[in-house]
Amino acid sequence: MKVMKFGGTSVGSPERMKSVCQLVTKSGEPTFIVLSAMSGTTNSLVEISDYLYHKNPEGANEVINRLEEKYLSHVEELYSTDEYKVKTREFILGEFAYLRSFTKELFTSFEEKSIIAQGEIMSTNMVVNYLQEQGINAILLSALDFMRTDKNAEPDPNYIKEKLTKVLEENEGYQIYITQGFICRNAYGEIDNLQRGGSDYTASLIGAAIGADEIQIWTDIDGMHNNDPRVVDKTEAVRQLHFEEAAELAYFGAKILHPTCVQPAKFAGIPVRLKNTMDPDAPGTIIDNVTVKGKIKAVAAKDNISRMLLATGFLRKVFEIFESYQTAIDMVATSEVGVSMSIDNDAHLNDIVDELKKYGTVTVDSDMCIICVVGDLDWSNVGFETIATDAMKNIPVRMISYGGSNYNISFLIREADKQRALQSLSDTLFNK
Repeated sequence: MKVMKFGGTSVGSPERMKSVCQLVTKSGEPTFIVLSAMSGTTNSLVEISDYLYHKNPEGANEVINRLEEKYLSHVEELYSTDEYKVKTREFILGEFAYLRSFTKELFTSFEEKSIIAQGEIMSTNMVVNYLQEQGINAILLSALDFMRTDKNAEPDPNYIKEKLTKVLEENEGYQIYITQGFICRNAYGEIDNLQRGGSDYTASLIGAAIGADEIQIWTDIDGMHNNDPRVVDKTEAVRQLHFEEAAELAYFGAKILHPTCVQPAKFAGIPVRLKNTMDPDAPGTIIDNVTVKGKIKAVAAKDNISRMLLATGFLRKVFEIFESYQTAIDMVATSEVGVSMSIDNDAHLNDIVDELKKYGTVTVDSDMCIICVVGDLDWSNVGFETIATDAMKNIPVRMISYGGSNYNISFLIREADKQRALQSLSDTLFNK
């Protein structure tokens, strides 16, 4: 069985929903579908929640009314029979009555998560109703029945596998199984969400739980490109990546995928394929545990980086300070007299700097950018690092990280030099 995940733009209109349904039924084989909320819906639900936090039910109701009107118009466009128009309209009206009920109650983060979950609940109901109207043997399985996080807010794979296996055994014989991405219950049974990676994470967890043949992530881009097409000319989709290469690219700026969401698939040995709903015949990118020797695959960039230089000998204490403020460190370079590091979250920067000043002199550079080159960069590949550094010969480089992984070499540069650096790397590595 394949797992296919479709993002918000892929189900963003009745026309797109119909296209997705054609895709998922094309093979005629049993398929597990994971859907996001329709594009724009989650933002509207967050806006509703924000009004309710600020005790402004009138503002919340205005957004609810606009969103309800949009969904009801979609119902008229999506279905061709009165039976399914009435069935889905009644469901949608019930959903918006539920949203309005929050304007009369005390509002907390628990209620907010319940509100935000309704986007995926609505999209999956609409799609399964359309499939059933078309005579497809499809069933909706609620993610809230099997998707759960533990007390550390991390997915609970054993629970997910046990519950999902039971649910599938109780519902054998369907061609299409549909569930919601992103949403789950937490260890206390409350409605929650997976946060990092969202619906992609759901698809990966389900694929691992059922031993899927392949997990497909469908977006509006033809796979993961070898550079940023918004900045660089002549980029191409990378046809194969190792899981570690994909994670490096995702962490350092390739927005098509979250770095943690493919981990369950990686550990289960299940390939992940990135596909384009706008061009379904394009091959996309396959991510698996195969390393292609002697090849540099791609480049990515991560903006809004701050670099910190610390003249200190208390390295353990330094890292404990960053941990206490839950601030991740991207790159580190050390010498006998100092340590230099970069971060991309400056929410607690002033507090961190104040703490660090107890142990040494601190300087901060802002408006920096990390450029990450990914491929088979094992140290035994003589000259590979030289190829990357040669492409950067006309770019001022503040830090270099090499050797921490067999799959990446990273450069810290000024954001102002980002476009020049990415284009130079593409010209040197891919466009010869």
